[in-house]
Amino acid sequence: MAGFRDRDGGPVDMRVVPHPAVTVVLEFGAGPLVVDAAADRQQYRDLVAGFGHGAVRVRGENVECVEVRLSPVAAYAVLGASPAELDHTVVALEDLWGQEAAQIRQRLAEAASWQERFALAEAALARRSVTGAAVDREVAWAWDRIVADHGRVRIEELAAEIGWSRKRLWSRFRSQIGLPPKRAAKLVRFDHAVHRLALGESAARIAADSGYVDQSHLHRDVLAFTGVTPATWAGDTGLAVDGIAYAEYGALPLRLSRLAPPAMALRL
Repeated sequence: MAGFRDRDGGPVDMRVVPHPAVTVVLEFGAGPLVVDAAADRQQYRDLVAGFGHGAVRVRGENVECVEVRLSPVAAYAVLGASPAELDHTVVALEDLWGQEAAQIRQRLAEAASWQERFALAEAALARRSVTGAAVDREVAWAWDRIVADHGRVRIEELAAEIGWSRKRLWSRFRSQIGLPPKRAAKLVRFDHAVHRLALGESAARIAADSGYVDQSHLHRDVLAFTGVTPATWAGDTGLAVDGIAYAEYGALPLRLSRLAPPAMALRL
């Protein structure tokens, strides 16, 4: 969870690419966010970016928002919809939460501090997680393994350790997490690799450590997920922000109950 404010009040234009979380943006500034996806352009006050959405551009002016990155395990309960229903798309939070989304936005705007805003957002998420549907224990365990292994685990091994057939794991994982396990592992591996690229590590070394066949395979994955080359994406503002707003992003949150108390407000 992080807070963002456009310090200059001018236009903000950022590329947003897929990462191993469902993104919830609670915007309480003066104007809407404009999201340019491959197919269309939409305006949102609050939005949810699905686990496997394609690269999009987000624009706005006088932006003030709280951004929450939910593990897909937590998102299943918190959002009131399976992440599978959000695959490759961006939707308005109001479509999922109804009037509650507008009420939270108003309370965030009236809050006196970032800490108060974080507390409001966390309380809303926690409240919904208690009543929402939980994923299968085996699916949550498989997701934990994929994240802990930076996407390098073999799906056949996961199925065998759980005691499920590969087909059953594929079906349950896809319906409850939002992506098939192999695609989810690919996304986790990509995300880990590009954050290492942003730290200035060698692409060849990262490819070898991350389980890519070779450096060109890493290049193809980055291009497929971001639409730009590894060198371009490594220096992108959106990725640089992670190192500040999500300093512990290397250890992705796996459960809502495991999230550390929010304590970060970032001014752009």
